[in-house]
Amino acid sequence: MNEELSWNWGTLLEQEFWIDAAVVLGVTIVCYLVLRTVLRVVANRLGKLAGNARGSHARILGFATEMLRRTSRVLVFAFSLLLGLKAAELPDRWAEMLSHGWFIALAFQIALWLDGGVRLWMESLTFDGKARNPVTTTIIGIMLRVVIWTMMLLSILANLGVDITAMVASLGVGGIAIALAVQTLLSDVFASLSIGVDKPFEIGDFVVFGDVAGSIEHIGLKTTRIRALSGEQIVCSNADMLSQFLHNYKRMEQRRIVFKFGVTYDTPAEKVRQIGGVVAEIIKGIELTRFDRAHFLAFDDYQLTFEVVYYVLTSDYNQYMDIQQEINLSLLQRMKEMEVSFSLPAQRTEFVGGQFPEVQVAGLPGGRAAANGEGGQPRPA
Repeated sequence: MNEELSWNWGTLLEQEFWIDAAVVLGVTIVCYLVLRTVLRVVANRLGKLAGNARGSHARILGFATEMLRRTSRVLVFAFSLLLGLKAAELPDRWAEMLSHGWFIALAFQIALWLDGGVRLWMESLTFDGKARNPVTTTIIGIMLRVVIWTMMLLSILANLGVDITAMVASLGVGGIAIALAVQTLLSDVFASLSIGVDKPFEIGDFVVFGDVAGSIEHIGLKTTRIRALSGEQIVCSNADMLSQFLHNYKRMEQRRIVFKFGVTYDTPAEKVRQIGGVVAEIIKGIELTRFDRAHFLAFDDYQLTFEVVYYVLTSDYNQYMDIQQEINLSLLQRMKEMEVSFSLPAQRTEFVGGQFPEVQVAGLPGGRAAANGEGGQPRPA
C-alpha cells in the first residue's frame, strides 16, 4: 500500500504528467468550443431554412433545429474530454474504459435528441388550434420515451459486456403474463390509441352510432363520454365504439336534401310544367344552397308528386332547418300566386248497382230515412 501511494505521488511530481494534463485540458477546451460553435451555427442555419420552407418540410427542419439547440452541454463537455484524452498516452485499461465512454456519451446524447423530438411532436399537436385527445397523446408520448430510454440502457449494457438476452426474455415473458391478465383493459387502451392515431372522431364532434347520438366530451384511457341530445352523459367503451358503424356529422361538409310535395289533379298541364322552374328559382335564390333537380315524379293516389333534390353547403343542422323553412314558405307563396293547390289526403268511394239500405232516423215522418226518396219524404212501400 505504501509503495502504491508513493508511486502515485511520484507520478504527480513528474513533468511528463503535467504536460499530458495540460494537453488534455487544452484539447478538451478547444474541442468544446468548436463543438458548441458548430452546433449553434448548424441550428441557426436550419432555423432559417425552416422559416423559408412550407408544410411538412418546414416542420421537420423545425424539429431538427430545436433538437440541436437542446443538446446537453454536459455531454458535449464529456465528448470533448474524451477527445482530449485521445491526445495523451494512456494505459491499455484506460484506453478500454475510454472506448466505453465514447459509446455511453453518444448513446445518452442520441437518447436526449430522440426524447426532445417526442416532446416537440407532442407540443406541435396543438399548433393548429384543434381539440386533441390529451390522454392518447400522453400515452403515445410515454410509450415512445420508454422505448427510447430502454433501448439506450440495453445498448449501453451490451457495450459493457453484460449479457442482455436473459433480461430481454424475462421482460417478454412478464409482458405476456401481464397482457393476459388485463386483456380487457388493454383492448380498450389500444382502442384509445387507435382513436388517437386514426382520429375517427375528436372532442366536440357530433356522432351517431346505434341508439346513441350526441357530442364527444372526453376520450379517456378506457371509455369515451358522450353528451346526449337529451342532456345526460353516456359512457361507452372505446373498443365497443370502434366495433360498429359510427356517423360523424361534424365532418359532414354538405347535406344532400330530398323532399317531396304534391299538387291536386285538377292542376293544368301548363302550370305543372312551370312548377319545376319555380322550385329551382326559389332554391337558387337562397345562400348556402346548390340546386340539383326538381321533377314531376309520379301520379300518386291523390296527388301529382314532385321530387326535389338540393345541397346545403354547411353541416350546421339549425342552418339547414332555416333554409328548408324558407323554401317551404316561398313555395307556399308562389303556388298561391299561380293558383295551384297542394293536395290533401282524400278517399272517394263509388257505389255501383243495388240499393242503399233503409236507415231509421228519429224525428222524420214515418220513422224512415229518405235514402232513395225525393223531397225528404219516405220511399213508399
